[in-house]
Amino acid sequence: MKVLKVVGIVLGLVLILALAGGIYLKAALPDIEPAPELTIDKSASRVERGRYLASHVAVCMDCHSTREWKYYSGPMVHETRGAGGEKFSREMGFPGVFYAPNLTPYALKDWTDGEIFRAVTSGVNKDGKALFPLMASHRFGRMDKEDIYSIIAYIRTLNPVKSDIPEREIDFPVNFIINTMPQEPSFSKIPSENNQIGYGRYLVNAAGCVDCHSQVDQGSVIKGTEFGGGMEFKQAAGTVRSPNITPDKETGIGNWSEAMFMTRFAAYADSNFVKQELAPDELNTPMPWTMYAGMKPSDLKAIHAYLKSLKPISNRVERSLNAKF
Repeated sequence: MKVLKVVGIVLGLVLILALAGGIYLKAALPDIEPAPELTIDKSASRVERGRYLASHVAVCMDCHSTREWKYYSGPMVHETRGAGGEKFSREMGFPGVFYAPNLTPYALKDWTDGEIFRAVTSGVNKDGKALFPLMASHRFGRMDKEDIYSIIAYIRTLNPVKSDIPEREIDFPVNFIINTMPQEPSFSKIPSENNQIGYGRYLVNAAGCVDCHSQVDQGSVIKGTEFGGGMEFKQAAGTVRSPNITPDKETGIGNWSEAMFMTRFAAYADSNFVKQELAPDELNTPMPWTMYAGMKPSDLKAIHAYLKSLKPISNRVERSLNAKF
């Protein structure tokens, strides 16, 4: 009987600790600094820089717009630019159902510039609620503040699109864990373009190449697999995996010259490019080629230089006969 009593006390303590931990995760976190007081200048040059970043480098418009998935690479429906609504579901491997928020002035009219800045760089919304890390604040918080200001200036100029986004559904235990994910930013300055590898590293962080071209476990990149490919993207027609973009000559892009790399993107920037409609049973690529193709040639060259400087990873990715990466 004494043993049962001890076991009962231990189980009771465990339950109390678990309850206390849950209350802490829900009530005390995320512990992020208040939104700064900001009024961002919306000069023509800043808005243009923001348009370039949001559309072709950080590709905010990739998730925060409607994409036509019946076409190869899911090109954006321009009338929905910034209006959100893209769905990320359990069927796609997510711990719940998430929707990209509306970024147009229709939805953000009551947000201050500082509240948007904090959301982008720290991962909490206007009310301090943790954002799911699909919103890559962990990367944006390492960018130059000036670039984040430019993105905010640009989205303030978007056409207001009346689009009310459904509430997210977060599965247990992620509905608790999510509160540990926001973090304070650690900003950097844009390297000189003369430092091609350093500048390329900055662009690759902004573009989020590592987020897709790595293997992941419970939403986090597995250390040692960075840029080595293998992330799975589930679709109705099957699954595709991201390619290895390290400079391994057998399984990566080690044999890709700068010209070959540039040509791969240029095909989607050509004025003669025609959207390719896919059959219902044909696999698509999540790679937003038509968005990244708008990058300046010098930026693409810097990205190529940085990728070629990485440690080669030998990882032959089995993708799909139908995948056209």
